[in-house]
Amino acid sequence: MATLELKNLHVALEDGTPIVKGVDLRIAAGEVHAIMGPNGSGKSTLAYAIAGHPAYEITEGQILLDGEDITEAEADERARAGLFLAFQYPHAIPGVTVTNFLRQAINAMRKARNGGVDSPMPVPEFRKELLGQMDRLKVSRELASRYLNDGFSGGEKKRVEILQMAMLRPKIAVLDETDSGLDIDALKVVAGGVKELVGPEMGALVITHYQRILNYIEPDYVHVFVNGRIVEEGGPELAQTLEVSGYEEWEGKAA
Repeated sequence: MATLELKNLHVALEDGTPIVKGVDLRIAAGEVHAIMGPNGSGKSTLAYAIAGHPAYEITEGQILLDGEDITEAEADERARAGLFLAFQYPHAIPGVTVTNFLRQAINAMRKARNGGVDSPMPVPEFRKELLGQMDRLKVSRELASRYLNDGFSGGEKKRVEILQMAMLRPKIAVLDETDSGLDIDALKVVAGGVKELVGPEMGALVITHYQRILNYIEPDYVHVFVNGRIVEEGGPELAQTLEVSGYEEWEGKAA
């Protein structure tokens, strides 16, 4: 069973400013964990550090994927090992079509999982899988031939990210404020895609400061994140409490 473990994780910016201050967390396949916290609490820093963004330095602690220490691994190595990060603001890649991006990514994953031996997905199989997933996730087929996220609406960007997740089938998906900027229809599609993919082969970490997305992706565990620390943990009812009370009562615990 796939697992992601954070052990006493500390993360700082390049200038040494500490942001994440000792996080312990374990996510297993089949589980949905939600991290909820106010703006500026360090949630996105945590997501980027898990994914291996070079602008964030892990100063203490470990990140383990399936028991293997990936704390020092590069971002591409983590991705090939089975980590996936859905960005709050997905980047455009002019010159690279959605189709080409996904095909190259899938073939890189297949190679990594085949011990470094090239094992490209046959084109007919890839096309059938891609079109099937696009239809299921209500991603317009015309996006397949367009440059990745170039001129896409907010909803199109997020749907294409969930399409990437559906095609790549990661072990652990980290969704950094994926609900940001979505209308209700796009939110339902994105949430539906996540719910369908979480299971025996995948777990998910949903990072948000609003409870809205958790109406559609019910988490198994909710973690309150304030000032770089997890200060409270509970079940889905904790998200409802936060929606009513806000974060003020926990901010003193994280000072």
